[in-house]
Amino acid sequence: MNIAVIGASDKPERFSHQALGLLKEKGHTAFPVHQRLKMIDGMTVYPSIKDIPQPIDTVSMYVAADISSGIAADILGVKPKRIIFNPGAENPDLAQQAKAQGIQTVNNCTLVMLRSGQF
Repeated sequence: MNIAVIGASDKPERFSHQALGLLKEKGHTAFPVHQRLKMIDGMTVYPSIKDIPQPIDTVSMYVAADISSGIAADILGVKPKRIIFNPGAENPDLAQQAKAQGIQTVNNCTLVMLRSGQF
């Protein structure tokens, strides 16, 4: 499964960084997205979700609602099957827009979902 991690971090203590590693460990292909970073642990970082050259199955959000609202058109434009809003990244407006387009939305922690088999 192809997963875009929006708000990916190069700091190992950050949950978004930990999610990148656990996604790979569980056999998924993670695509980190961050406007300023270029590489994270050998992975190319994309400045925008629309720059990812593969179809995206799931978007894992690690940015605040004001940021995700600003890139909502790009997120919805790649037509993911699901958007996971991690704690602190909830965005009811974006979730409503996504649901209107048939995209599943989940308010949950990607790390917990991966570790508990709910992913």
